[in-house]
Amino acid sequence: MFFWSFIRRAVLTAVLVPLGVAGARKLSDTVERRRGPNNRVSRLLRQGADTAQTLFGRKKKRRFGFL
Repeated sequence: MFFWSFIRRAVLTAVLVPLGVAGARKLSDTVERRRGPNNRVSRLLRQGADTAQTLFGRKKKRRFGFL
């Protein structure tokens, strides 16, 4: 039972997080197009998408621990 709930949660995370990031970027572009560059809403949407992408995205494979 625990195994299936873990798999379901992992699949949902693997699908929903990238869709949410893409949606936030698209919405940010739309808001920026309507309200002009450098407005608060588009900047916050883009920063949120960047943060989510770095948190849930692929990690760099490091050759050494310090590089």
